[in-house]
Amino acid sequence: MVKVKWVAPVAVLACLGTLVACGDGAGKPTDAASGAGTPSATATPSGTVTPAAPATSPATTAPPSAPAGKPSATAGAAAPVLSGKREVTIVRVQATESGVSMDGGTLVEVDDDSGRQLFVPTPTGAGKYLIKSYGKRDNHPASDDPACWQVLNPDDGGSLTVEGAVCDARKATQQFTIASAGKGAYAISNSSAFLQFSPSRGLILEELGDAPLRSTFRLVDNGPARTPAGG
Repeated sequence: MVKVKWVAPVAVLACLGTLVACGDGAGKPTDAASGAGTPSATATPSGTVTPAAPATSPATTAPPSAPAGKPSATAGAAAPVLSGKREVTIVRVQATESGVSMDGGTLVEVDDDSGRQLFVPTPTGAGKYLIKSYGKRDNHPASDDPACWQVLNPDDGGSLTVEGAVCDARKATQQFTIASAGKGAYAISNSSAFLQFSPSRGLILEELGDAPLRSTFRLVDNGPARTPAGG
């Protein structure tokens, strides 16, 4: 009788110890067996800085221009013609050949040398002036004693005018404002009434309201102011 060795159990145990070796051949090889690893993600290079969007400076908006208003007294040192030390002639900018004169006791425009045509705007403080009028330099009191501008209200509904009067700085009717209107011209007023030219009434004082300033004046230097006893 031939004795047969039983080797199957031994073979089964060997297969249990090495499952891969005893597989049916359909299993997939492990990474270690194949030597191929899972590829890693591509790393972003270190130190690379994403450029920032350029900063945008806010647009600079120019401040709006101040609205133009009525002439106002110029701050700071007064022009020489407003120092009280110079005699001036007064010419309306819009006139062609006429000049301002205190003639017959009333402020008018003339085209000759009549009346008092030399003036000394004299500061009294707070931007106000006495406007002294003089005649020709002839050493006569009638010419050398000043007559100051003074507002005349006719009290009959008529226009305000300017007359000559004994100078008195305490009177509000003699306190005039002379304000720059630009380009060497000035606006002359008393309280809120401006010196204006009317074709039918001559030189008058009137409140402007919403109306434009029609008349401005140049002060033309005529030398040092005289110093009479009454000046």
